[in-house]
Amino acid sequence: MLDSLIARSEMRRKAGEIYGVIVTRARCPEFYSEMGVLDTPSGRYEMVVLHLFLVLERLRTATDPSSPIPRLLVEAFVSDMDDSLRELGTGDLAVPKKVRRAADGLLARSMAYRAALETGNERDLAKALAAHVYDGAESAQARSLAQYMREALGSLAAMEAVQILDGSLGFPKVCDTAAEAP
Repeated sequence: MLDSLIARSEMRRKAGEIYGVIVTRARCPEFYSEMGVLDTPSGRYEMVVLHLFLVLERLRTATDPSSPIPRLLVEAFVSDMDDSLRELGTGDLAVPKKVRRAADGLLARSMAYRAALETGNERDLAKALAAHVYDGAESAQARSLAQYMREALGSLAAMEAVQILDGSLGFPKVCDTAAEAP
């Protein structure tokens, strides 16, 4: 029994670490300065969802279907949304509704992005990104973000599942703020 609790705790810790890498990546300044994502709570939400989608897509093909990691990543996302809303001053009664909306948004975007990727048409992915990230405005920035997503999926696909589960996520070089720091 104790081994089971320890194993669950370890999986939850691992999912928290992976989610932390996702959030760190979503905060890269280049998404906001160069790709035109609004640097607002809504824009940051979109980038977290996009990166969470990328990792969940890779895990869908890389791990055992019974693995709890994808579920635990979504739980970490929901917990993060709850914490973020409270930090923004959202009232206690409104938080559950807004968290539910955020989780529904993750599902809707995941379905839209997956459907667009399955067509193999770059324009479809750019349209899906324009609808969610850029408030419906198609632009070169949406096409750039679509290209980034495809590159990220390729980078993640080239990685072993063990690397991903260790939190070593191979995102393309859109930003490398750690390398730029003195």
